[in-house]
Amino acid sequence: MSEYHTPVLLDESVSALVTNPSGIYADVTFGGGGHTAGILSRLNEDGHVIAFDRDNDALQNRIDDPRLTMVRADFRFIHNFVKAIAHENEILRPRLEAGLDGILADLGVSSHQFDTAERGFSFRYDSHLDMRMNREGGITAVDVVNGYSLEDLERILKLYGEVENARKVAALIVSARGKEAITTTGSLDKAIEPVLPKFAEHKFLAKVYQALRIEVNHEMRSLEKFLEGAADSLKEGGILAVITYHSLEDRMVKNFIKTGNAEGREDKDMFGVIRTPFEAVNRKPLLPEENEIASNTRARSAKLRIARKRMN
Repeated sequence: MSEYHTPVLLDESVSALVTNPSGIYADVTFGGGGHTAGILSRLNEDGHVIAFDRDNDALQNRIDDPRLTMVRADFRFIHNFVKAIAHENEILRPRLEAGLDGILADLGVSSHQFDTAERGFSFRYDSHLDMRMNREGGITAVDVVNGYSLEDLERILKLYGEVENARKVAALIVSARGKEAITTTGSLDKAIEPVLPKFAEHKFLAKVYQALRIEVNHEMRSLEKFLEGAADSLKEGGILAVITYHSLEDRMVKNFIKTGNAEGREDKDMFGVIRTPFEAVNRKPLLPEENEIASNTRARSAKLRIARKRMN
């Protein structure tokens, strides 16, 4: 397995997830394979892991283990692929038809993606504005900053980045692209330079880049569809463990666990009980210890939420 990034909250997430050493689990954000390796280490010869990732770079980290099935796909399609694997694999079929024992998702962007300049995820490098997690299709950040209207740019900056002065930032982008197309991280940074706060430029830029990345990869929609698919794919009593890195992700995961929908809309039955497929295992999210935060920058904003599929 090649150098990729250090998995966050590894022991906490894997310990909560693996309740049956003979079970079948899904790691829907394979990345460098750290969490998958942790799950495999706790399984016996009958256990199995299905690992998902839409980034081809991540799939180069494949672990040589017969108990692992790799899938190159967006995790929003988890339920479809679990059914497909059950159809194709006679050995796993009866167990998969009963449902997965657990699902783990480590959201956000990997250190590898941030550190690979040509991917365009980071303002640390002057590189092409790409930001696609799957580089074989879809729009790029170049398409967004040069093609979206002022109103749409303002919307995504405000909604996905919680950017202060979103209207002004959008206006600066529109003005700059009117003179010359914005195609690199450097040209984007220069376009919005007039509104960058002194001594907090990096924090402000991080919000702008987050907003663009989420839009390019349809991350919030994918997360919502994943949560719905996870509910359908888990067996009764199965565990869902999700690591989030920003408030939008965490709010959606929290809402879904509590109410069964992304909006947090409470739908109660005749007895006043909220209809949701999950019950929270931890009322408050688990956070990394100080020593992990000190050694792993990705851990600074990480939160782990754990839920159990309700019994019918």
